[in-house]
Amino acid sequence: MGLVQIRQLRAIALDLALLAGHLLLYPTGLRQERPPAPPPPGAAACLPTGGRARRPVLLLHGFIDNRSVFVPLRRSLGRHGRLHIEALNYSPLLCDLRTAAALLGRHVEEVCARTGHGQVDVIGHSLGGLIARYYVQRLGGDARVHTLVTLGTPHSGTRIAPLLSAHPLVRQMCPDSEVITELRQPAPDCRTRFIAFWSDVDQLMIPAETARIDHPDVISQNIRVNGIGHLALAVHSSVAVRIREALDAADEAPTDASGTVSVA
Repeated sequence: MGLVQIRQLRAIALDLALLAGHLLLYPTGLRQERPPAPPPPGAAACLPTGGRARRPVLLLHGFIDNRSVFVPLRRSLGRHGRLHIEALNYSPLLCDLRTAAALLGRHVEEVCARTGHGQVDVIGHSLGGLIARYYVQRLGGDARVHTLVTLGTPHSGTRIAPLLSAHPLVRQMCPDSEVITELRQPAPDCRTRFIAFWSDVDQLMIPAETARIDHPDVISQNIRVNGIGHLALAVHSSVAVRIREALDAADEAPTDASGTVSVA
């Protein structure tokens, strides 16, 4: 057995172990998260918005999942200065990714109005990242989303999707879907920063490089993660550290920055 196969088996074993733990948490994330109570009329926004105050962070889960997958990442972000973190559930019964993107847009507007911030950062796992990208590129979300972090998202479409193509959302993740075709179209003056984490052993991204974002009109950074499977991207502590670093770096980077970074 070669080294590549051994690393893939280790990644699968880790994903299975994490899946077992996630199944225990899954019921806790079935309900939509309740937002904090709004401030009284005339009161100041509940979050600082000046100087180096950090933007709210919105978390968007993958297919047939819910916000419970982000429990470890949420704790990590909260311990390191992110004062406002929310997770949005969307129904797996939705038949069109675009509907979920519009739902995200309404939630972003509500968060901005409630917190007093003009922009948010979004972190999307798998399909969640594709939903957020559609909102940014096709629904004008680049005015509200400063940085979009995607974790194992099929930006170019994944070839494993046809195996599960009974569900319309899965079909929209195929390389030749209308959604993927729309996302390949020009996106002039797109203001959002894209940071795409992709894994060399992601079992659901075929090929693995489909989780990279490659679009001439967007400010993008691709971060390779070695030896960590699809589910683990959302919960692994080392990835959480890299996400925090990427968000912090996005605040400091020049507006024309793009490139590729490898993460061991």
